[in-house]
Amino acid sequence: MLINYATQSLGQRYALMSQTIIPRPVAWIVTESSDGIVNVAPFSYFTGLSSEPPTVVVSIGHKADGTPKDTLRNIRETKKCTLCLVDEAHLAPMHFSSKVLSHEESEAEYFDIPVKKVLESFPPLVEGVPAAFFCTLHQEITLAGSKTIPLVLEIQQQFLDERVVTEDEDKISISFKPVARIGKQYAFLGEEIDPPEIYHRTNIHTQILMQ
Repeated sequence: MLINYATQSLGQRYALMSQTIIPRPVAWIVTESSDGIVNVAPFSYFTGLSSEPPTVVVSIGHKADGTPKDTLRNIRETKKCTLCLVDEAHLAPMHFSSKVLSHEESEAEYFDIPVKKVLESFPPLVEGVPAAFFCTLHQEITLAGSKTIPLVLEIQQQFLDERVVTEDEDKISISFKPVARIGKQYAFLGEEIDPPEIYHRTNIHTQILMQ
């Protein structure tokens, strides 16, 4: 089957892409409006972009009335956000926070999502998350014809919960149970496989040695 995207509606293209580009991590972004209202919202069009400069990219859309979503509006105003990573324990509040509220309402208060100030110059993070990035707006990308706005966010500092960190000399290992998005559903990641294990499972190492 070949599908010509030129013949597909926006909704059809989204359904095709969101069920194929999987699993997608969830960026649970905390922002503050210029008058101090805390906004918390999840986005799954999100991925790492570069280590130099340390950046991620997240695409943020508009509300049904065509106005920018509060996250986009706040980042444009303040140039800052706190991007939290979601684990299994936070699946429910993360999902609830996707509900569209008025700009004057805070998801943190409406859904009783506890937040904690860690860096005075950045929005708070959601209490209990395994990791978070404190980011500044590096670049807003104009994508012709798009209703979503890709934002390049530069990581200034990272928060790690001590429960997910293992330190061995100069190496930091991070392990937690992340939530991913698959189409309209969520998923938990299953078994982790080290690259050497691939050889053992497929007997490729034996074939290579015999050559």
